[in-house]
Amino acid sequence: MKILFQGDSVTDAGRDRANFHDMGEGYPKYASAMIRDSYPKCDFEFVNLGISGNRTKDLVARLESDFIEIRPDIVSIMIGVNDVWHHYDFIREETTDDEFERNMRTVLDAIKTRTSAKILMLQPLLLDVEDKRHMREELVRKQAIFKRLADEYAIAYVPTDELLRAETDEAPTYYAADGVHPTADGACYIAERYLAAISPVIESLIADGE
Repeated sequence: MKILFQGDSVTDAGRDRANFHDMGEGYPKYASAMIRDSYPKCDFEFVNLGISGNRTKDLVARLESDFIEIRPDIVSIMIGVNDVWHHYDFIREETTDDEFERNMRTVLDAIKTRTSAKILMLQPLLLDVEDKRHMREELVRKQAIFKRLADEYAIAYVPTDELLRAETDEAPTYYAADGVHPTADGACYIAERYLAAISPVIESLIADGE
């Protein structure tokens, strides 16, 4: 069973890009280990093609090589924070809400119509850190688009941002030092929710294989 992790730096997490089986140091590392432990009799191939700095338009640009040609059984996508962040940082390039939806729909349509992959979507996150609060309003709009598309295309959805923001026992930086990039604890937390979301999908595929 081939599981593809796709997204930006949160997924990339310092992976060795010369080896797409390298999971990096983020949630794919922990999620893949948890999946193997949970299904020891199943043969998995994990592929991480997250690229730091990517926006939704970048997923469209590498749709053929990094989605379709991989032919995954399950593809998970976590993207969107850079579509907002790059509007406010030195790049100063806006991704409008319409562009965001069009890019995402292009990717999701292609996966749906040109592969047999099941789609899992993880909500882009931005925790409550002071220097990024000005980005929150725009991200919330894009999160709403993301969730609406997840309802339409995905078999599973992880409300990453909502879950982490609800963890009030610890400061936001405990889970993501800069509000965006998870710490090891944040990555483990996401991986646990990832496992819970993907397990029914894996079990369904195993049953179909039998």
